Amino acid sequence: MNTVYDVAIIGGGVIGCAIARELSRYRLKCLLIERNAEPAFGTTKTNSGIIHSGQDSSPHTLKGRLVVEANPMFDSLQAELGFGFRRIGALVVARSSAELEELERQKRQGQEKGVPGLELWDADKLHREEPNLSPELLAALYAPSAGVINPYEFAFALLESAIRNGVELWVEATVERIDVDQDVLSLSTTKGQAHARYVLNCAGVYADTIAAMVGERSFSIRPRKGEEYMLDKRLRGLVRRLVFPLPTAVTKGILIIPTFDGTIMVGPTAHDTNDREDVSTTEAGADEVFSAVGEICPSITKRDTITEFAGLRAASDSGDFIIGPSAVRGFINVAGIQSPGLTAAPAIARYVRELLEAEGLQLEARDEFQALLEGPPRFAQKSVAEQREAIAKDPRFARVICRCELVTEAEIHHAIDHGARTLDGIKFRSRAGMGRCQGGFCTLRCMDILSERLQIPFSQVSKRGAASWLVQPMLDAQSEANEASKE
Repeated sequence: MNTVYDVAIIGGGVIGCAIARELSRYRLKCLLIERNAEPAFGTTKTNSGIIHSGQDSSPHTLKGRLVVEANPMFDSLQAELGFGFRRIGALVVARSSAELEELERQKRQGQEKGVPGLELWDADKLHREEPNLSPELLAALYAPSAGVINPYEFAFALLESAIRNGVELWVEATVERIDVDQDVLSLSTTKGQAHARYVLNCAGVYADTIAAMVGERSFSIRPRKGEEYMLDKRLRGLVRRLVFPLPTAVTKGILIIPTFDGTIMVGPTAHDTNDREDVSTTEAGADEVFSAVGEICPSITKRDTITEFAGLRAASDSGDFIIGPSAVRGFINVAGIQSPGLTAAPAIARYVRELLEAEGLQLEARDEFQALLEGPPRFAQKSVAEQREAIAKDPRFARVICRCELVTEAEIHHAIDHGARTLDGIKFRSRAGMGRCQGGFCTLRCMDILSERLQIPFSQVSKRGAASWLVQPMLDAQSEANEASKE
């Protein structure tokens, strides 16, 4: 038998990456298996990027407990890993007296759970603080601990830290079969065989499929699609805080999200689907989003959209997180992690580590654990003096690749140095292609650099791996001549 890992993690989304980093603190041999070309290319990269305060989640659920536990962890994590994160606060707005009563209930619940700083704002204070919101709004519950984050940047940082501390990564490795052999689980993947004493099922919308490979059928996942719409940066500052309607049993509602990087995003919708790959957007979805948002902030309209996308939440039939051991020794489910899963990620990682220890995994802390990681060099966020200093050290900072987001050649190379292997990998690490023209100017230059750095033909540079190529390879001159001679 080949090397036996202590822990194999199936799924390289933010949950798998958070667990990988938590386990990298200990003297363990760990493997993270991801089916996509790069980590965080599933639900994580289409996440709304919100760090929830947690007052709306029931304290009687695992998600309700872990979200409040995790929220304060982000300040120290950001200091260690350098990802984009800011506490901008959130407003849950009310439009009727019945909704006002619900705000008061949420405030009491949040205070009982330990959510800090909750305040009820009347209409006067709400409109002084957010003058562009609808005058029809009666009140709001303000939660100052809520924030915004770059979710993919967070996942990349967690995983890079984990790899620096010894975790192994397999990408483009789809798990096809799991065999149970006494105290070892054997995973057959498209990249080869892996053997582990413990397997963590963090496979998102495919978690029930993976669980079924060991005969575990105690839960099911039905994806819930959410469409979101990114707006032009000219609207920056129109709304300064996250704005929520009151949540329903299915969703936290259609939101207004001032993202970490300054653009405003609106959405998501929430519609169950049987298609685990359906990330299409629709006219009906756009109508639903902008109709709902227009009731909260009339200044926001469809014509401000610069791009749109959809993601799939891993909604379980239990309605709660499913985290715990299965009937198969060593196989642990970390499933049904829908909102507020991103917020709960660091607490989930700690909870899983405690579960593993309870299941018999010996944990010995690594004295040489490296906690600190330098974040990406955001040229656009530097002062003029800092930009000049950066250019003096590396002339590639003087060459702008993405005009819309002011991303330089140095930042493209930094993204590749830190794991980018596709155009989306560059995009989510550097923001090249995220601006108003959506890559119309910078795509070919990014492809040139990827082709050169990875030493692959230009035609083999892909958007997100697999068969997502952007150009057709040209026939060489001799092949063309041979074809012509046959005619």
